[in-house]
Amino acid sequence: MWTLPHPIRASAHPIRALPHPHTGEGAAVLGLLTLALLGTVLLATAPLRDRPVAGGALAAVGVSVFLVVAALWHHYHRAAARRARPTAPAAVDGRWFTAESLEGFPGAVARGPGAPDRDRLYLAWILATQGHDAAWIGHRLGLPAEVVHPLVDAARERR
Repeated sequence: MWTLPHPIRASAHPIRALPHPHTGEGAAVLGLLTLALLGTVLLATAPLRDRPVAGGALAAVGVSVFLVVAALWHHYHRAAARRARPTAPAAVDGRWFTAESLEGFPGAVARGPGAPDRDRLYLAWILATQGHDAAWIGHRLGLPAEVVHPLVDAARERR
């Protein structure tokens, strides 16, 4: 005699939880349906001579609700995009720089008791060869102008 297996115990697939419900989207749809129903009832019960005024009022309410929802949606999505920005890359070290990319680097800038670390100078050199000016490089990397200007001048001569 044939017997049917129990549907839950015989399942080859484990039971999974339902995905997170989108309650905000559901509430928005219910709100729109409610407004549409109220608008239809209002237009149907309004006297014939007042229907254009009631229709205009409903259109104004619809447009204002749309604008408020669009502004809120834009605000929340911009905030989410700001939070989801990628993190900064790992620290720059000497392995990033090849002999070809450092060709023409003024080594005198890297010498001396108060010279910044070599990796920051190499990065400043790469940025200078890409056309960035001394003020921009100094601000971004926290390097003094007397260190950055010779790098930018040498990079201009190289190009």
